Amino acid sequence: MTKKIIAAAVLLSLFAIVGTGLVAFTYEMTKDQIAENERLALLNSLQALVPAETVNNDMPNDTIIVDDKKTFGTHVTTIYRGRKDGDPVAAVFTSIAPDGYSGKIKLLVAVRVDGTLGGVRVIAHKETPGLGDKIEIEKDDWIFDFDNKSLGNPTIDKWAVKKDGGIFDEFTGATITPRAIVNSVKRTLIYASEHKEAIYDLDKETVAEKKEGNS
Repeated sequence: MTKKIIAAAVLLSLFAIVGTGLVAFTYEMTKDQIAENERLALLNSLQALVPAETVNNDMPNDTIIVDDKKTFGTHVTTIYRGRKDGDPVAAVFTSIAPDGYSGKIKLLVAVRVDGTLGGVRVIAHKETPGLGDKIEIEKDDWIFDFDNKSLGNPTIDKWAVKKDGGIFDEFTGATITPRAIVNSVKRTLIYASEHKEAIYDLDKETVAEKKEGNS
């Protein structure tokens, strides 16, 4: 009996070792492809907001990281920057609306250098199917209402859902979800306006222009 128990234990150990080895081998063989797939998915998302023909830099690798949880709902926010021949075109913020009905709503918010919105996309959420999920472009065109808006269009006091006195539609039976997104986009626009020079490298351009003018 003891020999059978030992044999079974050895066999299970072998299965565990082989299984672990197979998982490690599979990971090593596929990690580069997974990373490439993730890069392409990110690039597609960025190009949906900042058209490829408007920029010619490597946006996924032209980034800055900021820490402003009050604005973005997280301590680590990546900002992807689009440029055309070195000139700033737009910045895409990985914002989070922390107060969705069912939790956090992850967003991509594109803000052009002139302060207008290139667009907004929801990249992850847990909102109620049939109600809150209208924030997805596959379900509804509501998210396109942000296109070309700015802090001046509408005026800052109208950056809210209609139930709160703003211009943005809410969903029947689901006001919390659109309210969370509108507020998050508004905060992102304010941040972009207040930190414009650093986000778009305008301070560096100004220095370069001064040097050129003095030469």
